[in-house]
Amino acid sequence: MPDEDFKPKLGRTRSKDGKRATKYGGRILAAARLAGTKTGVKSRRFDGSRIGRGASMGRLLSSRDRLAGFRGRRAVVKASLIRLQGKAGQVARAHMRYIQRDGVTREGLPGELYGPEIDRADGDDFLKRTAHDRHQFRFIVSAEDGAEYPDLKPYVRRLMAQVEQDLGTRLDWVAVDHFNTERPHTHIILRGVDDQGDNLIIAREYISHGLRERASELVTLDLGPRTDREIEARLRHDVDQERLTAIDRRLLRRMDGEREVSPADNDPFQQSIAAGRLRKLKAMDLAEDIGGGRYRLAEGLEDTLRRMGERGDIIRLMQRELTASRLDRAGGEQVVATELHEPIVGRLIRRGFSDEHRDRHYMMVDGIDGRVHYVGIGRGDAVATVPEGATVRIEPTKAGASDADRTVDAFARANGGRYSVDLHLAHDPTASEAYATSHVRRLEALRRAGVGPERHPDGSWSIPQDHLARAEAFSRRQQSDRPVALSILSPRPVGDLVTIEAPTWLDRELAPGASIAARDIGFGREVRAALAGRRQWLIEQQLADGDGRSFRLREASLEVLRQRELLQEGGRLSEQLGKRFEPAQIGERVEGVIAKRVDLESGNYALVERSREFTLVPWRDVLERNIGKSASGIMRADGISWQFGRGRSGPAIS
Repeated sequence: MPDEDFKPKLGRTRSKDGKRATKYGGRILAAARLAGTKTGVKSRRFDGSRIGRGASMGRLLSSRDRLAGFRGRRAVVKASLIRLQGKAGQVARAHMRYIQRDGVTREGLPGELYGPEIDRADGDDFLKRTAHDRHQFRFIVSAEDGAEYPDLKPYVRRLMAQVEQDLGTRLDWVAVDHFNTERPHTHIILRGVDDQGDNLIIAREYISHGLRERASELVTLDLGPRTDREIEARLRHDVDQERLTAIDRRLLRRMDGEREVSPADNDPFQQSIAAGRLRKLKAMDLAEDIGGGRYRLAEGLEDTLRRMGERGDIIRLMQRELTASRLDRAGGEQVVATELHEPIVGRLIRRGFSDEHRDRHYMMVDGIDGRVHYVGIGRGDAVATVPEGATVRIEPTKAGASDADRTVDAFARANGGRYSVDLHLAHDPTASEAYATSHVRRLEALRRAGVGPERHPDGSWSIPQDHLARAEAFSRRQQSDRPVALSILSPRPVGDLVTIEAPTWLDRELAPGASIAARDIGFGREVRAALAGRRQWLIEQQLADGDGRSFRLREASLEVLRQRELLQEGGRLSEQLGKRFEPAQIGERVEGVIAKRVDLESGNYALVERSREFTLVPWRDVLERNIGKSASGIMRADGISWQFGRGRSGPAIS
């Protein structure tokens, strides 16, 4: 009745037959678990991927990308954000030079910089506009069928116009098209400011998905969707490939929690393709046939196939380069060493980019061991420029605290956590000032990297207790950028060294205890012939003794050759400069202007010029930034402690 109070009876909900009913929320959770999530919505931690312009469009395009299937034409977009701080201006200028380098157009000419509205953009003007920017974006855009375009400029301009629309701002960019690889691609440099002059922040989700989807839809619009015949031909080709394919990605998406998958599909063609690929993966020990038409995919399948694909690309590159170089490699081997473990000596065949986007380089070396080596050498600016055909030695760098780090730590522990050149010399009277100062250079490098030691106005340093741990961490970071140490043994062809009036790397190999393992094939054969010729020439010059069975260099023969080379080069420079050459002697004071670097077979030298004469002294990298400046120092056996500037109180660099 309406006036009576309603008293609900609390308890569990039961079905008509008395059994406990399943709650509606529980059924939702059960369905969500069957779908692979706990709540029906994939949980994701906040990672900042949706901060910035283009976040909503990135989500939309990401969703569309997953549902696009095989019909659209694919495009690859690699992106990076570059902080323009410190020396970044020099790096930005170097990158601008790189993308405009020779040999990147279809005709083998230098790259042409262009912009949104002009075909010839001014790179210097663009760099001036970016001088005060906090950051810039760099993109590499490569359409799978980009070779079909007679000119990539219209495609790139339409892409960037679409990006402007997605981000809601005008963009300032320049680009260069490259046709020097298997797939044409475009380097785009985008300023990190919007049309209001504020910092341009692009959502990571748009960079990860939006750019690629926009590039893909444009090439699909230009060239038309892929036909059934194109798709089927591509999939048949991918069945036997030893790399990561679209078939593998589909299988990975379909596998269950036990990594089991079946080729079953409503489409007979897709089922036959999946079955063929699974049989191929089984033959590669990357899948296990567990019966009943099901397979278990190996752990790490994606990474393994990706590495195999990269290795295959490297081997094809090596074969192309060997063919182009016309090298006779019958009986030789090809060695891919993205990480080097043993030193190699050989002739440089080619240096190039293993990853243009991350500025990772490689070298191909025709080794004296009869093998052709592909070696990853890290960042390009960490390895000196080497002329092709030069003989080089490449060895792996060591990650860890150096002897200098341990010496500094030991002296600091004995002096209350302080280190200085004076303290070093006081505790070790046998050490030279140049040797002690080399430890200061190491501390300067650590300080600039922000890993610990503090420099005081009096030239001393405060060394933290964990100095060795910090130094080791610093070395490990450096090793990722510079995994190898490279030395140029000679820029000349090895055959030209047989009768040269200079100490050569061949002479060092002829010294006692320095046996070289040169095989009688390829470059090794040339080295063996050069060693035999050099041995005979040294005997004829009375710089060595020997017969057909024994050989011994005479005492100071290498120094004699070094002096001959210096006198010969000094005479050549004397005619060029119109000044007298005066060889520098140990213990003498060297004064003058650092004019330039002179590269000789025995090493690199600095030309120190005075009003009426000049001399040549061993080169140090620190002199590079002091070319044209006055300098002075005492010539010692272990180097010169330089002072720069006309005054005697200038900075001393050992």
